[in-house]
Amino acid sequence: MLNLDTNVDIDFKVFLRWWRRELSFLVPEKIKRLFNDKQGFVVISTEGPQLILAFLPGEQDYFSSPSGAGASGGLEVQQVEIIAKVERNEAGIAHCKALLANDERLLKANVILRLTGQEAICRELALPAAAKENLQQVVAYELDRYTPFKAEQVYFAVKPVNGVNEQGQLKAMLVLTTREVLDGLYEDIKAMGLSPLFADYQGAANHLDRLDDAYNLLPEWLRQKTAKTPRLIHAALMASVGLLAAATLVAPVWFEYQTVKALEDKIKIIEKDAKKIKALQSEIDTVIDETQKLIDEKNATPMVVELLNTLSTIIKNDTWLAYLQYSENHLQIQGESPAASTLIGILEDSELFTKARFVSPVTQNNISKLERFQITVDTVKKGAGNGNP
Repeated sequence: MLNLDTNVDIDFKVFLRWWRRELSFLVPEKIKRLFNDKQGFVVISTEGPQLILAFLPGEQDYFSSPSGAGASGGLEVQQVEIIAKVERNEAGIAHCKALLANDERLLKANVILRLTGQEAICRELALPAAAKENLQQVVAYELDRYTPFKAEQVYFAVKPVNGVNEQGQLKAMLVLTTREVLDGLYEDIKAMGLSPLFADYQGAANHLDRLDDAYNLLPEWLRQKTAKTPRLIHAALMASVGLLAAATLVAPVWFEYQTVKALEDKIKIIEKDAKKIKALQSEIDTVIDETQKLIDEKNATPMVVELLNTLSTIIKNDTWLAYLQYSENHLQIQGESPAASTLIGILEDSELFTKARFVSPVTQNNISKLERFQITVDTVKKGAGNGNP
C-alpha cells in the first residue's frame, strides 16, 4: 500500500546539475570551445621537499560530461604524465615556470592542488539531519570537537556522503588542512604564474568529470573568479529548451481547451439555469461534508500546539529531543536523556498520552554519556482518559 506519510527529499541542485550535463550533448564541441578552451588538468602535489607536476589529458569545461567517474577522479591511471619533479625553492619554481610557458597543453589546462596524507586529514562525521541546510557553519562551530584544531587555524570543506543514513542522522566527509600548509603551497603555485581551480585531498580526490559536485579546500578569497559569459549562455540555452518543451506540451492542450470551451458555452446557453442549481447544490453538499470531517477530526484528536506544550511541561531540562513526528494519533520522539526508562512513566501519567513504548534499544552516547532513545506513544483527546486502570 502506498505510504502517503513518507517524506520525499528532492535535491533540486542535484537535479539541475544532472539536467545541465544532459543538455550539454546538444551543444556542438566547437561552440563549447568558443567560451572555454580548457583541456586537461595539471595536478600539483608534494613528495617530501619536492613539488610534483603531473598532466592528465582530457577536456573539462563549463558543460560537464555526464559520464560516471572512474579511477583516479574519473581518468585512467595510465593517462597520468609526470611533467616534472623539482625542489620547493626559487630555482625549482623558475624551472616549472619555464616548462609551463613552453608547453601549449599546460597553458590550456586547469590546475589542481592535491594534498597528501601528511598535509591534510579526512574523517567521516555523523551529524543530525537538521544540519544539512547549513553544514559548513555547523561543523565550523564544533570543529574543535572533531579535530585537534580550531576553525581559525585551518581551511576545511564538508560534503554529504552518499548512501543510506540512519533516521534523523546525516553522514558527512570532513577534509581539512592547516592554513600554514595550504598558504605555502598556494604561494608556490602563484609564483609559477598559475591559479588553481581547487584544492583537494588525494585520499578523497574529486571526480574530474563531475567538478560541479566537487569540494574545495581553498577559501573564497583564493579561488578563481568564475566567468559570467559561459553561465549566462548556459542559462539562456536551458531557458530556451525549457520554453520549447513547455510550448510543445502546452500548445495541443490549449487548442483542445479552446474547442471544449466553445462546446461548453453552447451547452450553457441551453441549460444555464439547471447547471447553476446543480452547481450550487453540489457546492453546498461539499461544504457540509468537509465541515463535518473537520469537526470530527478536531474532536477526535488533540491539537498539535497542546501536544508540544504538554511535552515541554512534562519532560525535564536534562532531556532533549532531536526528532519529533506526529501522524494519525501516533507521536514518535527521539533524543537523549540521563535516564531514558523514566520517560515511559512520565508520558503514561499525562492525560494526552497512552501506550508509551520503546521502538528501538536504548544506547549510550559515548561523548555526552546520555542514553539515546526512540519512543512512540499514542495520543488521546484531553479528558477522555489514557486507558490505564
